[in-house]
Amino acid sequence: MKNSKRIFLIISLLTFAKFLPAQNNIVTLQPGKAQTIISKHLYGHFAEHLGHCIYEGIWVGENSAIPNVRGIRTDVVNALREMGIPNLRWPGGCFADEYHWKNGIGPKDKRPTMINTNWGEVTEDNSFGTNEFLDLCEQLGCEPVITGNVGSGTVEEMSQWVEYINSDNISPMTDLRKASGREKAWKVKFWGIGNESWGCGGAMSPEFYFDQMMRYSNFTRDYGDSKLFRVAVGPNVDDYNWTETIMRLWSKKSWWEQRLMNGLSLHYYTLCHGWGDKGSATVFTEKDWFSTLKNTCRIDELINKHLAIMDKYDPEHRVGLVVDEWGNWFDVEPGTNPGFLFQQNTLRDAIVSGINLNTFNNHADRIAMANIAQMVNVLQSMILTKKEQMVLTPTYYVFKMYKVHQGATQIPVAVTCRDYKVDGESIPSINVSASKDASGKIHITLVNLDPNTENPVTINLGLNQNVSVTGEVITSKNMNDYNDFGKAPVVTTVKFDKFKFGNGQLNVTMPSKSVVCLEITSK
Repeated sequence: MKNSKRIFLIISLLTFAKFLPAQNNIVTLQPGKAQTIISKHLYGHFAEHLGHCIYEGIWVGENSAIPNVRGIRTDVVNALREMGIPNLRWPGGCFADEYHWKNGIGPKDKRPTMINTNWGEVTEDNSFGTNEFLDLCEQLGCEPVITGNVGSGTVEEMSQWVEYINSDNISPMTDLRKASGREKAWKVKFWGIGNESWGCGGAMSPEFYFDQMMRYSNFTRDYGDSKLFRVAVGPNVDDYNWTETIMRLWSKKSWWEQRLMNGLSLHYYTLCHGWGDKGSATVFTEKDWFSTLKNTCRIDELINKHLAIMDKYDPEHRVGLVVDEWGNWFDVEPGTNPGFLFQQNTLRDAIVSGINLNTFNNHADRIAMANIAQMVNVLQSMILTKKEQMVLTPTYYVFKMYKVHQGATQIPVAVTCRDYKVDGESIPSINVSASKDASGKIHITLVNLDPNTENPVTINLGLNQNVSVTGEVITSKNMNDYNDFGKAPVVTTVKFDKFKFGNGQLNVTMPSKSVVCLEITSK
């Protein structure tokens, strides 16, 4: 009888404990160890000739009734400038290795067409080419990132593209640029030497790709004071052999040859359950929510393992990791072209963005750049457009919230937190990064992955003085809420004040399924 009562008591306590808020979520900042600058380029973007990303999303043409500057949508540019876009990768993606840049310059009515075989087999009229892209970047105030054609192009073709864009000398390529309406060189720094050469970019082995990369890189010249940052194709997800092979071969080269590879890319898309079950972007269960977030959290493991290999061959950290394709990949919206990869964007996407950006911040010493896929109308986009209408997605608001980290000094954080559990699996319920800007303000960005429960968090600031605190939050009533055309935004940024400061500690009550940014100013 006593044993029965004891068992009943234990079961009752365990059942009751499930509904108690956890009190052991502790974040400790270490401002004394802050020394790494968070590059603005960790907040980069990607625009491929895919679906309605370029055409309709960015480019509407000079004669469009939609307000534009030289054919580029004014509303999209203004929104992205306000969000703080630092760089933009173009023209792909898989499209890059079938793109021949000379077809996209000169009078638009004389530009040859092509078939976009990767994305929907639509006809590409090349009305948006090199000059238009670089005009877009100047309007955005961001740095261009250009991916060269290694798969179906030639060394001469890519070499001449760099010359066309970067050289101020007198030459056939600079004459061609001037004839196309641009007198001065653009001085583009960032160049990708191919894209996904292990797959759509050529189905190459790492050994074969490395030799091609070195050859192409050798002929992408530095003109004048324009010093290139060349990004080699890196691994797909957990292909550690690719990283090992590229870095081993690189390490055997002379210092002079090693300068031809400055970055190594990593591509990782978050899937709901797998490539065979990507799931809906808007209709999903908590199990789908959990699976997506669990797969998102894996990015930290992938970064650590690839960096361990890179550091083995590059202890001086001369080659940076470039995560130039990341984000959620779900099934396309019903009734849309499956080759256009158009998906809606919910609160779940905001949570995924916060986790990834926090992870990149915490690896700011080794990640040189990151680019979410993609900017407009494709995959996990910032903006959706439909004719003259425009929608800012939950992901947009996260990027806008997090822009305070760009160029700030990363503050190391130690986190202990309760787990978020579903069906016997668990992931940490809290995700955090922090930084200190040039004015001395500290910004802490926190994500509560739990869609059901408020999370009390104690933040040890590591400061002796009194401070003032302000905050903002992104959340919503339902986990699958999203912003739609013709309606007021449901998932956006609002003021947040559920915190108290005292004795060097900040006690915060995070709403369920939320992204929070706190700004701490010393008095």
